[in-house]
Amino acid sequence: MSTQDEYDKERNSKKPGKNARKKSEARKIASAKPDTSKKNQGLPQNSAKPKLKFDKTGKEIGRRDKPIREIKKSNPEDGIRLNKYIGNSGVCSRREADTYIATGLVSVNGKIINEMGYKVKMTDDVRFDGRRLNPEPNTYVLLNKPKGFATTDSNAKGMTVMDLVANATTAKIKPFGRLGRNATGLLLFTNDDEFVQKFTNKGIARLFHIELDKNLKSEHLKKIKEGFSIDGNEITIEEISYVDNSPKSEVGLKIKHTGTSVIRTIFENLGYDVVRMDCVTLGPLTKKDLPRGRWRTLTEKELSMFSMI
Repeated sequence: MSTQDEYDKERNSKKPGKNARKKSEARKIASAKPDTSKKNQGLPQNSAKPKLKFDKTGKEIGRRDKPIREIKKSNPEDGIRLNKYIGNSGVCSRREADTYIATGLVSVNGKIINEMGYKVKMTDDVRFDGRRLNPEPNTYVLLNKPKGFATTDSNAKGMTVMDLVANATTAKIKPFGRLGRNATGLLLFTNDDEFVQKFTNKGIARLFHIELDKNLKSEHLKKIKEGFSIDGNEITIEEISYVDNSPKSEVGLKIKHTGTSVIRTIFENLGYDVVRMDCVTLGPLTKKDLPRGRWRTLTEKELSMFSMI
């Protein structure tokens, strides 16, 4: 073997193999990566991360060691500030209400209130310059009442008309006028005290379709039309007539009384029993497109018609 051949053999034996080169490159990459182990960072091996607390929706509400601030919810039964009550009624702003309260123009349940921050309940009688205020928008609901429901807002009477309009509004409406439990037809609900007071005094003409236990004699029809007194009380009827194409036991009667007991009294005084009573019109309102047991809110046009009565 020549000297040159010996030299080449020795040089090739010193070159690293293919596997050796891969291991060397891997060691270089590994040494370049940062060491994130807890041991090299000086952290204890069993250290735990701070725990968080979450509400039912998954929202973070604070760290474990941080006290959570309790938010006190307002209770409607505690009442609302008097200036807010007045502001909600639309009379004036809250700032202006404070001025009126300070000058003695506001009373609560008959007592003048000058105290800033005074709280009132929704059931309190709050008056501004003598006028009763309502913190809710005026609401008017018309119901076509079915049989078997008492006209009252008392739960002690079993099924009431309030059950039928429970979903009509959040306003505290009450029935205006009355229909007996077995009477049917139109019944109005509102929270407008001025409306109630006005038409309680003036009355609203209501037309009833009445069925009697026997035919109504013509002389009795005439007597009712002319008006008469019962126990010293004058009974005035707007209109009365037989119903067209029906037996003479069925009559139409228009009256301005807000109740229906007077109607039964009229016929009982003449020897008749009322079998069925249905209110078909109430002032300018009719039962058109309002099925039995259903309700609807009055339109602006209908409310303007009441203002002309």
